[in-house]
Amino acid sequence: MNLELKRFSSQSDSTLGLLFVDGEFECFVLEDESRDIKVKGETRIPCGSYDIKKREVISGLTKKYRAKFDWFDYHFEIQGVKDFNYVYLHIGNDTSNSDGCLLLNNGIKSNAHGLSQKNNGTDSTSAFRRLYQKMSKNECITINITDNV
Repeated sequence: MNLELKRFSSQSDSTLGLLFVDGEFECFVLEDESRDIKVKGETRIPCGSYDIKKREVISGLTKKYRAKFDWFDYHFEIQGVKDFNYVYLHIGNDTSNSDGCLLLNNGIKSNAHGLSQKNNGTDSTSAFRRLYQKMSKNECITINITDNV
């Protein structure tokens, strides 16, 4: 399974992207902003190609998701991101829900031309569930991340 994240909007506090699965549009992605020097919990991951695997550890976040969703077992983690640990694909509608992770959303509210520079996602839970169930059927998953901004 091949995922491709194409970032298309980078604001002072967030980044928006389009996620494709095997060439077909899947959902929007909300991330932290770009920074030249990494700040823990406030920086998006670098462009590149990465493997994705389930992290079979019972973390606090895993317990939270297991308690809410009977279809969830472990988080999918993006592997080998330099200077980052535990980069997941998960639920979240604004960057306060992310520490460098990819937040999956069915819709976005972009404020790039408004008074605020804050972007938000919408309907994150159903976007996450749909992709999670597709990913769970695959053993070999990769993601390619590019900037188009």
